[in-house]
Amino acid sequence: MRMTPNPEPPDFDRYTESYDSCLNQALATTGDDKEYFATGRVRWFARCLLELGQRPTSVLDFGCGTGSTAPLLLTELGCRTVIGVDTGAKTIEQARSAQANTQIDFCCVEVFHPSGQVDCAYCNGVFHHIPVAKRLDALALVHQALRPGGLFGFWENNPWNPGTQYVMSRCAFDGDAIKISPIAARRMLRQAGFEILRTDFLFFFPKAMSLLRPLEPALRKLPFGGQYQVLCRKP
Repeated sequence: MRMTPNPEPPDFDRYTESYDSCLNQALATTGDDKEYFATGRVRWFARCLLELGQRPTSVLDFGCGTGSTAPLLLTELGCRTVIGVDTGAKTIEQARSAQANTQIDFCCVEVFHPSGQVDCAYCNGVFHHIPVAKRLDALALVHQALRPGGLFGFWENNPWNPGTQYVMSRCAFDGDAIKISPIAARRMLRQAGFEILRTDFLFFFPKAMSLLRPLEPALRKLPFGGQYQVLCRKP
């Protein structure tokens, strides 16, 4: 694992047209595509919210990329509005073009003004691309966007999983990623002022072993799944 931060995160505007194909190519060894993993993550987040009796009306998609997760957040969480933010102007333009829905909006992070009124926030695989020195600033933006008691589903790739390491090594835009362990993620989120509620691990079995996937909810505390979610709350 690299221990020193890159000076700047990768320019994802370079991958606007090829993002999906690059990611699916890297995921090919699992037997599934990005939609399988995106749906699994959002449904797990929705399940966690439901267990807490939370029914959000608004959600922040932090690091939304080309916007493909926004419709999932809208439908699976049953919310009324989704706001997606990212760093690249071209990426945001692509998201707006691809997701023509009045309940979904996108903007560049530079012009996003957090109001402390969003019910929950979601991110996936975003922070391993943010230089270490800038991660707390990024988390501060999420914290400021949430209302008191707002929930944050923080998803990251699990560096303790060999399969995840292999997939990331094959992904064109993950070459300079600085991986984040679950322990480091929880510590970082606490530093940013969040209260940790739970940590769950998902995606234990590739498609070739899909008959075992019904076991995954029971395995969620074993730190070997391909990805993990730290569910946390703004006090």
